[in-house]
Amino acid sequence: MRVYLGFDDTDDKDAPIGTGRLVREFVYGLDNDCEMIGVLRHQLPKLTTIPFTSNNSSACAIIEISQDTSLKHLRDKAIEHLAKYSAPGSDPGLCIAKEEDVSTEIIEFAKLVTGKQVTQKSAMHAARSVELFGLGGTNDGIIGATAAIGLTKFGWCGRFIEYGKLRSLPTPLYVQDLNSAGIQVVSTNRDPLVPLPGDLVQNAVWIRPSLWAGGPVLQVKHINQGIWEPAHGKRKKGHSINQEPSVRTATAPYNAG
Repeated sequence: MRVYLGFDDTDDKDAPIGTGRLVREFVYGLDNDCEMIGVLRHQLPKLTTIPFTSNNSSACAIIEISQDTSLKHLRDKAIEHLAKYSAPGSDPGLCIAKEEDVSTEIIEFAKLVTGKQVTQKSAMHAARSVELFGLGGTNDGIIGATAAIGLTKFGWCGRFIEYGKLRSLPTPLYVQDLNSAGIQVVSTNRDPLVPLPGDLVQNAVWIRPSLWAGGPVLQVKHINQGIWEPAHGKRKKGHSINQEPSVRTATAPYNAG
């Protein structure tokens, strides 16, 4: 059974880690009967009327659990993790749903969140058929947490900050290595060629595939015949950029349905 867990508003300007790192740490600590499929970062708008720390993002963990695993057990672990690692003064929210329970209404709400300010009341209404928890402060995190599961099910936005062997890809890196890891490679050039399995992907020190068509897709730009590089790089500033937790890999394919 596949489960989505949306997290938001867990940090402040002095927090050592942001929401994405907090969620990654959560999935690394899961029990053996829970398999991490991926973690997605979703961008929310930077409007002057919306309080946010730095980049206003939320995150969604995709977890595969056995039929014998209690959803309550996963929920309790997530709440415990947020209570332990959310920054003092933050406004954490948590949204949990089975993949099949993420409704069209939640998806439409999530898309709306990326373009305008919405209310907690509208988040609670959209998420009334799933589990939603405000866990501190103003509880504003329920908005981004709901959006995170909706955008993941939508399947056409966000980027993977964790997926299978994403953080242990070989060097040098070739298109076939990415394909073997379950990641498609697509050119962003105006007149695109098709990246071939034996083509080199250079400057690949930071790989964060986009969520396109329900799966991970790395956008690349053409440099020379048989040579590509990622179309997008890492921001110069961020939370704990030199601190990497131990990596737990997953092998199950991801598809948002």
